[in-house]
Amino acid sequence: MKKESASVRFLYNTAFGRFLLKLLVRPWISKIAGKFLNSFLSKGMVSRFIKKNNVDMSAFSEQKYKSFNAFFTRKRTNLEIAETQDKLISPCDAFLSIYKINDEKSFNIKNTTYSISQLLDSEELAAKFSGGNCFIFRLTPKHYHRYCYSCSGEATETKVIKGKLHCVRPIAYTQIPVFVQNSRELVCIKTDVLGTIVQMEVGALLVGKIQNHDNSQYAHQGQEKGYFEFGGSTIIVLTEKNDLTLDETYASIIDTEKEIDINIGDVIATI
Repeated sequence: MKKESASVRFLYNTAFGRFLLKLLVRPWISKIAGKFLNSFLSKGMVSRFIKKNNVDMSAFSEQKYKSFNAFFTRKRTNLEIAETQDKLISPCDAFLSIYKINDEKSFNIKNTTYSISQLLDSEELAAKFSGGNCFIFRLTPKHYHRYCYSCSGEATETKVIKGKLHCVRPIAYTQIPVFVQNSRELVCIKTDVLGTIVQMEVGALLVGKIQNHDNSQYAHQGQEKGYFEFGGSTIIVLTEKNDLTLDETYASIIDTEKEIDINIGDVIATI
């Protein structure tokens, strides 16, 4: 487990720190932080961030940005993903872990365990995915923070689950139920071959904003769905129980808590 910084230990392990944390997660604080990261005052952070996190910039022609968020949400101009009906693809660059879903199962997401019904905020929707798979895509600072649809189909339901944005570091969980207070946005996609899929985006601390596009009611695999502004982030894809066949590489990590570094558009499974 990662050693926590002195500032994080202070915020969660002291009474005064927890008082300050309550102030930090107020919307107006987040708005101020967001305005700073969107302003020219933050552009000096870019070069240090690239160096510190070893960010590969070879896929981007633009190397100068007017603000930190302009850099963080940069877009690849040559990204093309072929649309298919019988394949599930990675919606983003991330570290992938995979778990089987059953009624008794809980899932470790950002070092905290949750049931599918807690995750979806719906027991009825959760019941549809019993026996299926839970794909967890964990983005880190080095990853590309734009994401696409993992499959094609009719968008039958969308849902925004509002919440406070808290730090996702492990030390936080001794004081606050972190993940259930994070903002989440999900879409249910009814496909012709893969059954119903849920794709969910999760925000993080303060300015971990989810920016989804106003797309049509039909999701096209590989079409950009949105992007994360600065902040830790996660995407979750749920599949129903069906004849989905995972690529051998990914099948080997089911229920192991192991992660595989994966690229946007990589094929994960076929039916």
